[in-house]
Amino acid sequence: MPTPLSVLTRNRDFRWLFAAQLVIFGGDWFVMIPLLGLLGKLTGGGFVGSLALAADTGINALLLPYAGIVADRIDRKRILVAANLFAVAAVGLLFFVRSGRTAWLGPAGIGAIALGKAFSGPAASAGLPNLVTPAELSAATAVSGASWGTMAVVGASLGGILAVAVSPYTCFVLAAAGLCLAAALCYGVRSPMQAPRDHTVEPLRALAAIGESIRYLKAHPPVRALVTVKSAVGLGNGVLVVFPALALLLHAGDLGTGLLFAARGLGALIGPLLLRQLVIARPDSLFGLLAVSMSVYGIGYLAIATVPWLPVALLLVVLAHAAGGGNWATSSAALQAAVPDALRGRINSVDLLVVTVVISGSQVIVGLFVDHTAPRLLIAACGAATLIYAVCWRLLTRRSTGGVPELEALSS
Repeated sequence: MPTPLSVLTRNRDFRWLFAAQLVIFGGDWFVMIPLLGLLGKLTGGGFVGSLALAADTGINALLLPYAGIVADRIDRKRILVAANLFAVAAVGLLFFVRSGRTAWLGPAGIGAIALGKAFSGPAASAGLPNLVTPAELSAATAVSGASWGTMAVVGASLGGILAVAVSPYTCFVLAAAGLCLAAALCYGVRSPMQAPRDHTVEPLRALAAIGESIRYLKAHPPVRALVTVKSAVGLGNGVLVVFPALALLLHAGDLGTGLLFAARGLGALIGPLLLRQLVIARPDSLFGLLAVSMSVYGIGYLAIATVPWLPVALLLVVLAHAAGGGNWATSSAALQAAVPDALRGRINSVDLLVVTVVISGSQVIVGLFVDHTAPRLLIAACGAATLIYAVCWRLLTRRSTGGVPELEALSS
């Protein structure tokens, strides 16, 4: 069975796409960590920062239905190149964030960057199975899931350090340069990122194309269950808004904020690889393992709400996001294995749409309370919401675990 390392070393096109993902995800943190600290200093509170986090996910949610249609119709490599170059231009808005009066340009710039990511995410996810063999898909998806965690560790740590050592604007320059590099790497992918299409058939209109994906989900309960599984972690994602306040509470400042985000990334790095091994050992327990991973995330943040020491908090963040990252990557691999290529872009968009709406809502709600409520109470509330969702999801989907032969690719 191919391993994550063997897929990286033997498959040139996947390696280039993976490298592009590393650069993109690293650039995200070189923008977000310094910007959150900058907005906090300029406005004296965390609300505008919460709007920036919400814009990052909310814009994605608004555009994903259309982005999925585009990913199923247009050359996915061209989408990736264009989306990254658009994001470079969007980073330019952040250089005008200089005072409380211009702080609103922070969320606006993040929203513009998110517009590019809304199109690149479904294109990369839908195109991945066409760059690897069916036997390599599980390992490739685990590596892709770990790429976000890898650069969250590196980007969040360096973003926090550089924001203190130099300036946020230096970080923005590095992020823009990284996005240019990512566009070049995507352009270098040689293999087609989608199956050949019958150009004699008139493509469906947007609403009809969305309707086709909805009918597919109605007819496939296991796939429908996979589309809703990420929402548990999404409900708890409002804790990210509390990270700067938690860092201050633990006497760590901007560096502490960076370390908390880095710990989150470390968990997301190791989680997909660990949960993949459990699924390989017990492929018939896929849905049960997904439910357990959701629960561990919730319990982890309930524990974080009680600890007074930064090192212990960091360890618990790693544990929670190892469970959350494994949940995300494993459910994504299952969807890619089960959904046909002609529908994969739209179903992946529905998957991302559901979770981004939940994440955005969680971040906005927590943002409304972050300046007036004890950080530990908000963290505990987010952990409890995830745990409750995990239990309810498992009860509602316990009969939807069979009938998807394609999911056997996860253990082959």
